[in-house]
Amino acid sequence: MAFLLGCEKVRVDFPTKTVFEDLSLGVDEGARIGIVGRNGDGKSTLLRVLAGDVEVDDGRVIRTRGVSVGVLGQADDLRDEDTVERAVVGDRPEYEWAGDARVRAIIAGLLEDVAWDALVGTLSGGQRRRVDLARLLIGDWDVLMLDEPTNHLDVRAITWLAEHLKTRWRRGQGALLVVTHDRWFLDEVCEAMWEVHGQRVWPFEGGFSAYIMQRVERDRLEALAEQKRQNALRRELAWLSRGARARATKPKFHVAAAQALIADVPPLRNELELKRMAMARLGKQVVDLQGATLRFGDRVILDDVDWIIGPGDRYGIVGENGIGKTTLLRIIQGLQPLDRGRVKIGQTVRFAVLSQHLDELTKLGDDRVRQVISRYSRRTMLDGKEMTPGQLLERLGFTKDDQNEPVCDLSGGQKRRLALMLILLDEPNVLILDEPGNDLDTDMLAAVESLLDGWPGTLLLVTHDRYLMERVTDHQFALIDGKVRHLPGGVDEYLELKAERDSQPSDLSHSAPRRDSQPSDLSHSATPALSGGEQRALRKLMASNEKKIETLKGKIEKKQLEMAEADQSDYLTLTAMQEEVADFESQIEALELEWFEAAEKLGE
Repeated sequence: MAFLLGCEKVRVDFPTKTVFEDLSLGVDEGARIGIVGRNGDGKSTLLRVLAGDVEVDDGRVIRTRGVSVGVLGQADDLRDEDTVERAVVGDRPEYEWAGDARVRAIIAGLLEDVAWDALVGTLSGGQRRRVDLARLLIGDWDVLMLDEPTNHLDVRAITWLAEHLKTRWRRGQGALLVVTHDRWFLDEVCEAMWEVHGQRVWPFEGGFSAYIMQRVERDRLEALAEQKRQNALRRELAWLSRGARARATKPKFHVAAAQALIADVPPLRNELELKRMAMARLGKQVVDLQGATLRFGDRVILDDVDWIIGPGDRYGIVGENGIGKTTLLRIIQGLQPLDRGRVKIGQTVRFAVLSQHLDELTKLGDDRVRQVISRYSRRTMLDGKEMTPGQLLERLGFTKDDQNEPVCDLSGGQKRRLALMLILLDEPNVLILDEPGNDLDTDMLAAVESLLDGWPGTLLLVTHDRYLMERVTDHQFALIDGKVRHLPGGVDEYLELKAERDSQPSDLSHSAPRRDSQPSDLSHSATPALSGGEQRALRKLMASNEKKIETLKGKIEKKQLEMAEADQSDYLTLTAMQEEVADFESQIEALELEWFEAAEKLGE
C-alpha cells in the first residue's frame, strides 16, 4: 500500500506538559483508523499535527506530494450570514454540482430536513454540524480526518455517515482517521485503532471490539498494576460477547477467544435483584401514561399514548432530533401539561435529571471539587456496597489533583461525571439521563456504564450513542408518529422502521433543491445480493437462535443451582449434571455458529 502521510520522531510541547515525545507513525492508502484515548491525552492534537495545523517542536511531518487532506474539527468555520447552499457548495454553479450524483447523494443524506436557502446562523446545533459535514464530504480528498463527527447527530444521521464512509472509496483506496467516543461508529467504519496514551500512540488491529480484547489480553499478559482499569475493560468485553443485542452487530473477533478471556467475569447486572431493590424503594407504581395526548400547533408530540414505567425498568428512548424526546421526559416528570389524558406518578418517586447543558452545576461556581463533596456525609449503595463520596469520585476517574480544581475550570467530561455523582449522592429512585455520554472518552464511558450497572432504581436514557443505549438499558422505545413504540430489536429495528416509512411513495423531485425547501433524496442504493425473502428467512433464523440461546442459558443456570444444592459426595449425580451442562453449552456454540453464518450472509 502506498504511503500517504505520517510523522518521524515528533515532539509536541504545550506550556504545561509534553503531549507527544519521539512519535513516529504513518498512514497508508486504504487505512481506516479510529483514534481513542482519555480526554486530554492528545487525540485532537494528533489529527492537527498530521494535518499540518500544529507546528511540532522536534521531528518532522511527512506528506506524499499531491495528497489532499480534508479536516472536520470539533468547531466549524461556517459564516452565520451565508445560506446553506453557499456554505455547502460555495460559488459552484448549480448545473455543476447538481449534475454530480455523489454530491446529490451527500446533500440528500445529510440535509433532507434543512431549507436550502436558510441562513447558517438560524440553524440548530445538529443541523449546523450536518451542513459542515456535507461541505467537507462533497470535496474529493485522499485523506479524511474527522474529529468527533457524530457530535450533535441523531442515530439516523450517524448511521448514514457510517455507510457513506464505508463506501466512499474503493477498498485499498483513500484513508480515514476518526476521533470519536461513539463505539458503535468505531466498530462500523474502522479496521484499525490507535490508542493515544502516555505521549505515545499504540496501534491495534481491528475495530473497537477487537481493540478491547487486545487491550485486555495485553494487560493480562504484562500483569500491569492497573487492575481496576483492566476489570472495566473485561466487563466491556463481556457485554460485547454475551449480550443478545451484541450478536446483532458485525462480528469483529473470534467468540471462543473472547469467551476464554471473560470466563470468570460475572453478568453485568442482576436484573431480578435490582428490580427487587427498586420495588423496595419505589413500591409498585412509578409512572403511568394513560391516553396521553399533546400537540404544539399542527405538530403531534404524543397521540393517545398508554405507557407503564415500573420499578427497576431500564428504558432507552430514541427518535429524530426535534421529535419531542425531551418534552416526553418533562411529561413523565409531570412538568409538561397534556392536552388530554393523564400522568400518574407514584407517591414515593424521587426524580433526578442529568441534563445536556449541566445547568445543575452553574450554582457551584468557583467552589472546588473537594469542597463540594465535603457537603455530602452519607454513603450510597452501589453494587451492594456502601461507597463514600470520595470513593465514588475516584471510581469516576477523579484524581487528588482534580479535587483541588474549581468546578468552573473542569473539562466538559469532568463536569458531566461530577454532575452524575452528585445526583447519585442525592439518592433518587428514578434517574433520567439526557445525552450523558457527551464529552466523555471511551474509558470514562465504560466507568459510567459500570457504575450504572449497580444502580437500583428506574432508569430512563435519551442518547444518540447506540452502543451506550444498548449497553445500559434493557429495553428500547422509539418516539415515532406520536406513539411510544417498543423496539425488541433495539436501534436496528428503529432504523428499519424509519427506512420503511421513508420508502413510501412520495412526490420527491429528482432535480436540484428548490429555494424554498430542502434537497430531495437523490441517492441510489445498490441492489442487495439476497432477495427480500432470503433476508427475512435469515433474520428469522437469527431471532430464533437468540431465543434458543437465552433459553439454554437459563437451563444452565438452573442446573448449576441444582448442582450446588446436591450432595457433593454423590459423584455419579454430579457427573451426570455436569454432562447436561456441557451438552447445553455445545448446543449454544452450534446455535451461535449458525447465527454468525447467517449474519455474514446478510453482511452484518
